[in-house]
Amino acid sequence: MKELLIAMVTELVNDKSAVEVTVDEPNEEGVTVYHLHVAPDDMGRVIGKQGRIARAIRTIMRAGAVRHDQKVAVEID
Repeated sequence: MKELLIAMVTELVNDKSAVEVTVDEPNEEGVTVYHLHVAPDDMGRVIGKQGRIARAIRTIMRAGAVRHDQKVAVEID
């Protein structure tokens, strides 16, 4: 799942070396939180107009997680 998130985001940003993903352990509800860090200049590219790209990233991650019987959340920091 981490590789999927990195692959999607690196194609969106200009500074590919600044893309970092940290993963938290599943919480009491079984949700694994992925924290996405990008360069400040690329933040707008990842969020998109009215949050559309961020919403699409979260949707794809949830769809991928269902195939592995997981629950995920993506936070963009």
